[in-house]
Amino acid sequence: MHNPILLTLFNFALGATLGVAGGLLGIGGGLIAIPVLGYLYGMDQHLAQGTALVMIAPNVAMGFYRYHQKHRIDLRQVALAALCAMASTYVAARLASSISASGLHTAFAVFLIVLALYFGFPSRRNPQAVPAQEKPAPSYALPLLGLGSGAMSGIFTVGGGLIVVPALVALLRMAQTRAQGVAMALVAPGAVVALFAYAQGGHVSWSTGVPMAVGGVLTVSWGVHLAHKWPPSRLRVLFCLVLLGTATAMLVTGH
Repeated sequence: MHNPILLTLFNFALGATLGVAGGLLGIGGGLIAIPVLGYLYGMDQHLAQGTALVMIAPNVAMGFYRYHQKHRIDLRQVALAALCAMASTYVAARLASSISASGLHTAFAVFLIVLALYFGFPSRRNPQAVPAQEKPAPSYALPLLGLGSGAMSGIFTVGGGLIVVPALVALLRMAQTRAQGVAMALVAPGAVVALFAYAQGGHVSWSTGVPMAVGGVLTVSWGVHLAHKWPPSRLRVLFCLVLLGTATAMLVTGH
C-alpha cells in the first residue's frame, strides 16, 4: 500500500479495531498490535513494541478512565504502585533495547504461553464466578505488583497489565472487570515512560503509531462497555485464547 492517505486510513482502522479489543480485555490493544505490526510491516520486535506504545499509552489512559467510571478505584492506593511501575519500566525498557530482536521476540511468545496457562488454571479449578467478597490487599501487594508490571511493560510493552489482572483475580479475588481497571491504572504511567525510552533508542514509527492511537482512543470505551456486559468466565476464556493465539502466530511466522 503506497498511497500515504490510504495507509493512514488503514492504520486508523487497525487502531480502532485494537482499541475495542484492548478495552474489552484491559490490555490497551498492544498485545495484538505487536505481532500484527511485525507481520504487516516487517518491523523487528523492538520497532513493533515501540510503535505499539504510541497507541497503548493513550488507550490505557482512556480505558482506565472508563473502568474508573464503572468501578471506583482508590487513586491514592494505586499511586505508589504506579510510581514503582514507572521506575521499573524505564530501567527494563532500556535493558530491552540491548536484547537482540529475535531473542526478545521468542521471549515474548513464551511469556504469553506461560501466562495463558497460568491464568487458565483458576477458571478450570473453579468454573464459578469469582467470589464477590474481595480479600483486603496487604499494604505491600500493589507496590510489588507495580514493580513487576513495570518491569514486564518495559521489556514487552504489554506485560504489565497481563500479570496484574490474573494476580488480582486469583490472589485477591477481585472481580475481572475491576482488576482490569486497576491494571490500566498501573500501566498507564509506565506506558508513557516506556514510550520515551523506546523513542530515545529510535524504535518508534510515529507515522504508523499516531493514526493507530487516534483510532484506538475513539473505540476503547466501546470495549470497556462490552467487558461489563460479558460474564467474567467468558472474559477469562477469551483472554487466554488471545494470549495463546498471539504466541502461536509469533512462533510460527517468526516475525
